[in-house]
Amino acid sequence: MENRPHVVLVEDDAAVRTVVGDYLRAGGWRVTQYRDGRSAADALDIGLPDVLVIDRMLPEIGGDELCRRVRAVSDIPIIMLTALGAVEQRIAGLEHGADDYLPKPFSMKELQLRMQAQLRRHTPSGPAAPFAAGAFRIDPAHRRAWIGTNEIVLTTREYELLLYCVQRPGEILTRDDILGDVWGWSFGDASTVTVHARRLREKIEPEPRYPIYLRTEWGVGYRFTPNGTE
Repeated sequence: MENRPHVVLVEDDAAVRTVVGDYLRAGGWRVTQYRDGRSAADALDIGLPDVLVIDRMLPEIGGDELCRRVRAVSDIPIIMLTALGAVEQRIAGLEHGADDYLPKPFSMKELQLRMQAQLRRHTPSGPAAPFAAGAFRIDPAHRRAWIGTNEIVLTTREYELLLYCVQRPGEILTRDDILGDVWGWSFGDASTVTVHARRLREKIEPEPRYPIYLRTEWGVGYRFTPNGTE
């Protein structure tokens, strides 16, 4: 039986595909590679890997669309490769469902470490009892969440952000704290947190423009009120 974690790499640059693929195989990964979004999409319809790494700019089907398609059916970790310094591209990738991004050119070691971090976060570390907090109910062992009796369909990162907030009711949560505690980054773009907070609000708030659970603390970050009241 194949025990190595499986990553699908979608990258149209043959040189990048070869270098990344060889590095990850040497690091213990099972790697499947595709040069365009169409062939990757067809393969992903049949089976999903443990981690998906995609370039944002792909022929035939772009990285954003590929990310949306996968996210509609699965919460597997998705890392998107983006152009160096293009903040708007990173934000767009996150909005389409990516869990993480890495600007080009990137370190092979950093890519592998981020993949491993995503895999750890996606895999429950052990059994934990379900618990309730205000309107929310969380089942950590199975990474599921509900508002009342309605289950919330969340990506891996959205679940982690919700769990982080639920465990800190009423506290002021800065974007830097969230970036460090949820993403595990000592530095990074705070807009990453903003995008995921917006996506989470779209799933938990009755009216996302006027949030009652995940409230903005202007100039600081957020405050979570699980009952929807101060």
